[in-house]
Amino acid sequence: MASIAPPLPGVLPGDTSGRAPLPGQLAAARTMARQRLALLLLLFLAVPMMLLARLTELAVFEELPEADRSFASAAPPRADIVDRNGVELARTFEAYAVTVEPRRLTSDPRVLATRIAAILTGKSADEIYAELTHRGQFRYISRRVLPGEAKRINDLGEPAIYLRREAERLYPNINLASHVLGYSSDQGKGMVGMEKAFDARLSAPETRGQPLALSIDVRVQQALEHEMRALMVDQSAQGAAGVVLDVNTGEVLAMTSLPDFNPNKPGGSDDASRYNKVTFGGYELGSTFKALTIASALDAGTITSMTKQYDATAPIMMAGFRIRDDHAKNRWLTVPEVFIHSSNIGTARIAMEVGRERQRDMLDKLGFFKPVEIELPERARPLFPPLSNWGQLATMTISYGHGISVTPLHLANAYATLVNGGLYRAPTLLRRGPADVPAGRRVFSQRTSQTIRELLRLVVTNGTGRKANAMGYRVGGKTGTAEKVGGGRYMRGANVTTFAAAFPMDAPRYVLVAMVDDPRGSKATYGFRTAGMVVAPAVANIIQRIGPILGVAPDSSRDLDVSGLVADTTEPVKE
Repeated sequence: MASIAPPLPGVLPGDTSGRAPLPGQLAAARTMARQRLALLLLLFLAVPMMLLARLTELAVFEELPEADRSFASAAPPRADIVDRNGVELARTFEAYAVTVEPRRLTSDPRVLATRIAAILTGKSADEIYAELTHRGQFRYISRRVLPGEAKRINDLGEPAIYLRREAERLYPNINLASHVLGYSSDQGKGMVGMEKAFDARLSAPETRGQPLALSIDVRVQQALEHEMRALMVDQSAQGAAGVVLDVNTGEVLAMTSLPDFNPNKPGGSDDASRYNKVTFGGYELGSTFKALTIASALDAGTITSMTKQYDATAPIMMAGFRIRDDHAKNRWLTVPEVFIHSSNIGTARIAMEVGRERQRDMLDKLGFFKPVEIELPERARPLFPPLSNWGQLATMTISYGHGISVTPLHLANAYATLVNGGLYRAPTLLRRGPADVPAGRRVFSQRTSQTIRELLRLVVTNGTGRKANAMGYRVGGKTGTAEKVGGGRYMRGANVTTFAAAFPMDAPRYVLVAMVDDPRGSKATYGFRTAGMVVAPAVANIIQRIGPILGVAPDSSRDLDVSGLVADTTEPVKE
């Protein structure tokens, strides 16, 4: 095997000529080598100096550094939402996203996690540690971080942590009126509720400088939610709903659906919590419909006197269906007795005199054949039999709230029409000034409206609604207890209990409808699950709380004269 000979002494490496270099060439080569070595040493020294300079800049000179990243929210500015008195319900504020590039971390992750957790109280050290040690290139530690907290995190001096300004939507009252407000996405797009209904108005440059004023009063809203939540818990119910409506303007002053959700964290709620029972839930609302049936009979002229009697001596049998009374009197009943004893038999006979066509015409004028007129996009279409299947049996059962499904807001607006003189006005969630109130369309006569007020007051003083009689507020109303419908059939043992109230009945100003989905009875109701025992006491509590807020002072010296109706009854009702 051939061997490679070493270079001759004095020959430069790489020189294949075999000739010895001149003294000048050797000196030049040595100088070049020294220069290259010096340059290399300078490079080694420059890199740490550059890192040190950058760290100094981060720690001292930059208060809140912004990384050039594309992960920040692109949400544009958005108008505030306020209640009728200017109280803030939703606003956009400048916050920060705290992010990390785990692979660039220079600090001890466990120590750093503990220090960050002390600043971000909503995050645990373990949660933060998991993000700091994640195998990915980029992780969110937290979003919606306030400027003060972001400053403190920045002062920790970790170069792998970045802060980025974001436009965040904040709902300062947490769950309050969550189904009314809805929420917007990270990109600033309204997803549900008024955020969706007025998305263009809230985000347009020419209008977003002015807040959107709702008809809601946060004081009334808070009282309604508090009492309905307490009732739902007491009854171990699946849900509850309530709405307060100005009978003369159509403004919704409060609306609640329970369970509810936190619009600041909509992803943390389930479908049941985001479901708005007031406008999107269809229910058979039972005997509350009896006021509508009697009103239609008064307008039709089939009831000419409160002393007129109807045969309630025995159940009505039709097409294999049995119409009966829960508290049967087994005798003829006057009109006031039919109402305060909540007689299905008597009401069915009243409806048959009115007839199908006039019944349908009244319900159509009240908007019961279409989604409720309100700004919210979440609206249910009522369920009712087609004309071809709307015979005598349907006419009778619908007269007492069975066989037709509407929302609680449908019912609230119908009761507003009943007591305000007979004028229908579409409800609204926007604040209305005096000039903005529509004239309305007539559904019932003034005389009929006055008679219905007296009957509603009689139910609370002498009938099934006595537990709703908030002293001094002249409350009128009607109970409704109906079997819950599920899967296309009635669910035995599961009820929907409703109370539709108005006050003060001598000069009605507000309607309150409260509903409980499947109450189970409690010690407070002695195990009863009817509307008169379950919902009526809560209605009294709510009215006592919201009356003074709304300018209705209790006055026991005033009341609606129902003495004439009392004379047409022979005995008090028993729950």
